[in-house]
Amino acid sequence: MTLFLPFTNFHLLCHQSRTNLGTKMATPGAYQEHLPAVPDWLNKGDNAWQMTASALVGLQSMPGLVILYASVVKKKWAVNSAFMALYAFAAVLICWVLLCYRMAFGDELLPFWGKGAPALGQKYLARQAVLPETIHYYSDGRVESPATRPFYPMATMVYFQFTFAAITMILLAGSVLGRMNIRAWMAFVPLWLVFSYTVGAFSLWGGGFLYHWGVIDYSGGYVIHLSSGIAGFTAAYWVGPRLKSDRERFPPNNVLLMLAGAGLLWMGWSGFNGGAPYAANVPASVAVLNTNISAATSLLVWTTLDVVFFGKPSVIGAVQGMMTGLACITPGAGVVQSWAAIVMGILSGSIPWFTMMILHKKSILLQKVDDTLGVFHTHAVAGLLGGLLTGLLAEPTLCNMVLPVTGSRGAFYGKNGGKQFLKQLVAALFVIGWNLVSTTIILLFIRIFMPLRMPENELMIGDDAVHGEEAYALWGDGEKYDPNRHGSIFGAAELTPNDHNYNHTTARGVTINL
Repeated sequence: MTLFLPFTNFHLLCHQSRTNLGTKMATPGAYQEHLPAVPDWLNKGDNAWQMTASALVGLQSMPGLVILYASVVKKKWAVNSAFMALYAFAAVLICWVLLCYRMAFGDELLPFWGKGAPALGQKYLARQAVLPETIHYYSDGRVESPATRPFYPMATMVYFQFTFAAITMILLAGSVLGRMNIRAWMAFVPLWLVFSYTVGAFSLWGGGFLYHWGVIDYSGGYVIHLSSGIAGFTAAYWVGPRLKSDRERFPPNNVLLMLAGAGLLWMGWSGFNGGAPYAANVPASVAVLNTNISAATSLLVWTTLDVVFFGKPSVIGAVQGMMTGLACITPGAGVVQSWAAIVMGILSGSIPWFTMMILHKKSILLQKVDDTLGVFHTHAVAGLLGGLLTGLLAEPTLCNMVLPVTGSRGAFYGKNGGKQFLKQLVAALFVIGWNLVSTTIILLFIRIFMPLRMPENELMIGDDAVHGEEAYALWGDGEKYDPNRHGSIFGAAELTPNDHNYNHTTARGVTINL
């Protein structure tokens, strides 16, 4: 016998079944309505993506750049280089939540600076995120675009922006590796964050005068790359050079590990540029695709130039090309078309290559300043190039999706596009000037209390003199393990000549016969 139920009765039966089931199995709290943990303004997709993007950007620094720095330098500087990055990551976070976040994204104090205050309380962190100074007006006083209010808590925004501040500081460190006094670096990090980074961030992102003028810095070509490159170059000048022997020969101690750090940097950049719109939206998708296109193109161009001019493809060169491609696309990742990302990749793989490999060797100024990892070329030159190219290639429809000034466009798209290029140029000059002056003042102030450069004996020895530690515990490569200082590796007692595993032929350390 066939049982036939009218559609309406079938629907009611299913509804009753779901109701009965609901009485037995409660709906998970996160999916109930009207709970304090799930306010009506919360978009779980945007929040999930933004926290994921934050984690990706954080991984670029810790462990990405920590690994890259530890492996790309001479062996005797591996520990010190990694520690400078590790310290900066931790110190920036504490300064960020105590004062600096609201200097960069809070209420206006000056047209280029916000009012500093803690970002620690529940009332502040649990409410909907808002950048209060980003509301933009027409000349007649009407609102052109409202203040930025992402659909997630302020806590998400605070952490996301921290990861950008941290990586800027760590990129800067690349210019002074191998000789900066570690105590001077520990003092420099919070001072530069307060007096330099927050100014650029507020001016271009937080609602400052460059933001409202319509300058495009989608995800930090100026705030991060141009500023770190200029500040790093300035710091390298004031700190002084490495030892002559280190400048003449500074081979990486582990090329494969360097590639691992570079891979984390590349993959993490999807969060870097994909998180910049503060939402899981169309510009985020475009930005992620463009980011990878530009990086790949730049890497291939840099490698091709190495082969043409030097006869061999360089792995270190490929990493440099990858970084210039990433830095160049950053100011325009979500507002340029993908064919433009290829153009930017071609130029970022060739122009910084020229300044680093050709111009650097002919310039007296560039030769005088010992920029250890060439941060000036890979970030300042590439970031400036990207900002100016954005002024040429920014696509109007994409601009209207993310920018506060309606009608923004690059010069190649006509109308007022020529003004956009001029804005990009003026903003670059401001960022360059501010970082040059602020970095100089900070370092001269620190120099009153302590030397900026390590003493000669520490420069000769490296990590063991500075930290009492070395990167690799290899027999015959200096003192690696002293049981009198560090305790026995066997825990209870030292081996004696009567122990069957004792090897009397070892001059240092212990050899265990398994």
